[in-house]
Amino acid sequence: MTKSLILISHGTMCEGLKETTEMIMGPQENIYTVPLYPDEGREDFEKKFDAVAKDLDDYIVFCDLQGGTPSNVISKKIIEGEDIDLYAGMNVPMVIAFINGELLGTPVDIVEETTSNISHVNELLQAAADDDDDEM
Repeated sequence: MTKSLILISHGTMCEGLKETTEMIMGPQENIYTVPLYPDEGREDFEKKFDAVAKDLDDYIVFCDLQGGTPSNVISKKIIEGEDIDLYAGMNVPMVIAFINGELLGTPVDIVEETTSNISHVNELLQAAADDDDDEM
């Protein structure tokens, strides 16, 4: 059995993140999205989430922002006893780490994998330029 991933966000970020990830990794049948649109409330979002999650045996949830409505809806479910792993701050490296872990059948430290992909590119470029200068 493959673990599923539910991406949740304000607006269409979750849908765009899935689309972007699929450009890199190919189609992903075990990734689902639940967007919260501006004209929807907490109850609307929860109904949409429940409709997606009800048919999934094993899943984790990535959300855009801790403390926002999508995150708070799932946090409440966790507090009420539902067994859901919820990660905030979703991004492309995070989703790719999940996919790779599922493909390889190995556990992945989502937080470590994600934070290790954060870099200030200007500093990397400067370090590479400095290394090139030292070799001359």
